[in-house]
Amino acid sequence: MLRFAHQEYLYLLVLIPFLLGFILLVFHQKKKYIKKFIDQSLIDKLSSENSKYKFWTKTALFLLAITFFIIALANPRIGTRYEEVHREGVDIVIALDVSYSMKAEDLKPNRLEKAKHELSSLINRLRGDRIGIVVFAGEAYVQLPLTIDYSAAQLLVDVIDENSAPTPGTSIPAAIKRAIEMFPSEDVQKSGKVLIIITDGESHDPESVKLAEEAAANGVKIFTIGLGSPTGVPIPIYNSNGQQIDFKKDIDGNLVLTKLDETTLEKIADIGGGKYFRGSNSEDELDLIYKEILQMEKKDLGVKQFTHFEDRFQYFVAIGLFFLLLEIFISEKKWKWLKKLNLFKAE
Repeated sequence: MLRFAHQEYLYLLVLIPFLLGFILLVFHQKKKYIKKFIDQSLIDKLSSENSKYKFWTKTALFLLAITFFIIALANPRIGTRYEEVHREGVDIVIALDVSYSMKAEDLKPNRLEKAKHELSSLINRLRGDRIGIVVFAGEAYVQLPLTIDYSAAQLLVDVIDENSAPTPGTSIPAAIKRAIEMFPSEDVQKSGKVLIIITDGESHDPESVKLAEEAAANGVKIFTIGLGSPTGVPIPIYNSNGQQIDFKKDIDGNLVLTKLDETTLEKIADIGGGKYFRGSNSEDELDLIYKEILQMEKKDLGVKQFTHFEDRFQYFVAIGLFFLLLEIFISEKKWKWLKKLNLFKAE
């Protein structure tokens, strides 16, 4: 397993295109100023031995050297020992509604982005707990199995959108069922298991309550977060340029309003021994839930992971030095032996 001790330095890689642009600018400015003071025929005579291809080769080698030096700065490390580590914690499964109605903007910037922001903040606070993510609309899908790899969790949260669950609708029963399946079947402990359902949908399916009872019987504590308004709000539609062009309408041309069913969510949370929270712009509901989780009884989590890592930055430094030395020792003059072979007439 490869990971970086200082991955924040990898952001420096965005400087490479700007550095290339700067080199191109200097190159063209230099040609422009030379043409002002020297006749073109004299320029051709003076530069007849120079190879334009070698200039770009040297530029590429220099940029490659800088790239490898930046990677070395981030200190890549390789896992060398894979073993089971025992720790105490809680298994937390987040069931996140990604139906199109989550694009409604009564919560800023919209319901889905608010939920993702809170989920990202929760992941940053976890210490030893395992987290899994289920995304659902008309059907439910596992976005992330239970893991303590918080970096992977953050990456997967970033890519969640309304297309993550392609089936339209809002099926809370499907979300609960999929979440129950994620908890280890061999786990006989009646503690340390949490399901958090985040949704804005109307769900009058009695199956939700039945499945909540099944989850509670297996020791799963359920919290629910309702996003949106019980009175209903319209769902904006945007074009490919990010400009709002309309609101969602039904086949008869009537405005579609997305309404929150708080009654069902309150009942599910009550059955699951947890709490219901109404989403708002001012509070982080997942933070409030995590404070509740910290008071729960923990369980032993046997997790297999790499426990020893060895630095590998020196290899990237060596490769960077190789490219840099190669750039230094390659002259911009044409290779005469190639000219004799008549392989590069264009030079």
